[in-house]
Amino acid sequence: MIKPRVFYTLGLWLLLPYIFFHLMWRARRQPEYLKHVAERFGFYAIHSDKPVIWLHTVSVGETRAAASLVKRLQENYPGHQLLLTHTTPTGREAGKQLYGANVLQVYLPYDYPFAVRSFLHHFRPCVGVLLETEIWFNLIHFCHDEKVPLLLLNARLSEKSSARYARYPNLVRAGLHELSAIAAQSAADAERLTTLGGKDVSVMGNLKFDIEPPQVMLELGRQLRFQFGLDRKILLAASTREGEEEILLNAINPLKIPGLLTVIVPRHPQRFADVEAMLVQRGFRFQRRSENCTIAPETQVVLGDSMGEMFAYYVACDIAFIGGSLLPLGGQNLIEACAVGKPVLIGPHTYNFTQASQLAVAGGAALRVQDATELVRTLKDLLSNPDQMARIGHAGQVFVSANRGATERALFHIGKSLS
Repeated sequence: MIKPRVFYTLGLWLLLPYIFFHLMWRARRQPEYLKHVAERFGFYAIHSDKPVIWLHTVSVGETRAAASLVKRLQENYPGHQLLLTHTTPTGREAGKQLYGANVLQVYLPYDYPFAVRSFLHHFRPCVGVLLETEIWFNLIHFCHDEKVPLLLLNARLSEKSSARYARYPNLVRAGLHELSAIAAQSAADAERLTTLGGKDVSVMGNLKFDIEPPQVMLELGRQLRFQFGLDRKILLAASTREGEEEILLNAINPLKIPGLLTVIVPRHPQRFADVEAMLVQRGFRFQRRSENCTIAPETQVVLGDSMGEMFAYYVACDIAFIGGSLLPLGGQNLIEACAVGKPVLIGPHTYNFTQASQLAVAGGAALRVQDATELVRTLKDLLSNPDQMARIGHAGQVFVSANRGATERALFHIGKSLS
């Protein structure tokens, strides 16, 4: 009987021409996609003379979420070299900003057998960690074959993703069985992974709760607040996705809230130009964060066209709306805003962060709105009630503190594999 992974690999080979097209297409807005292309096929210029602990952090969110784990691994295993692999240029840039030369960074190869084997033979990791939902079947198989312990930690699996994986039960079950350990963010995630075939799936919590606001970002946030205007009311629209900016501004503009400044930080940097074009077309008075100057009193919108400063934006705002949630896009991480004690607004679509969103709303750390009209009505009510804003902000800090501990559980699993 032919193994399901054979058909999976054959499908990958059929997709090979599309991969080059995809890289060139993405490079139209992010030229970085055409850098380090050889790494995506298992060819690397850098190497380590130390034993390697490897973490796969796909993009920005996973890279930032790994900060507490990276720090503890460096403290606990000073004789090892940390290697971070990424899939996106923005994830790689985030790692560079966060960790500098303290870690090695490369792209994870595409899941072709030759590329995966080349990666494993080049770096020879002592242990590998896949964060969140990264299930690559050849990677898992060849790690198992080469006796490299591979762990799936901080794992999350939405109902939508679970249903998609369930279409290929034999392939998924075989892959999950070859992982050395699986630790999920929540009991619901663990149940879905177990249903798909995961063995002894534990619950570790969410690494994002363990993140600490860097002191440099706290100071930058205070500077940004001074630039924005100490007497202005600041709404931060954080990690917005396509279409949300216009919906939000269309709802806010008619209210003419005195002194309101809306700071928009798109989730993906390749969209900075698109959002700027929309602001120009709609006649909004705006300035760019990259100009790094005092915001004029008549300015209505600041376009947050910078990378790696989200904590600073949260510090500088009065209220944070978390993007990706007004439209059915799954939402983005609300934990960082809660960690710095800011009232949080989220839309109805948060399936990518189901547990965190539900806990935040239940604990009074976030308010859920159903559409842009309700969002701006809630915004107006909050801005007229500073005591309520303070209560929500404090509840956010309590919410984050109560859910810490995932880093210790991750270290336990990694330590078992290294012993």
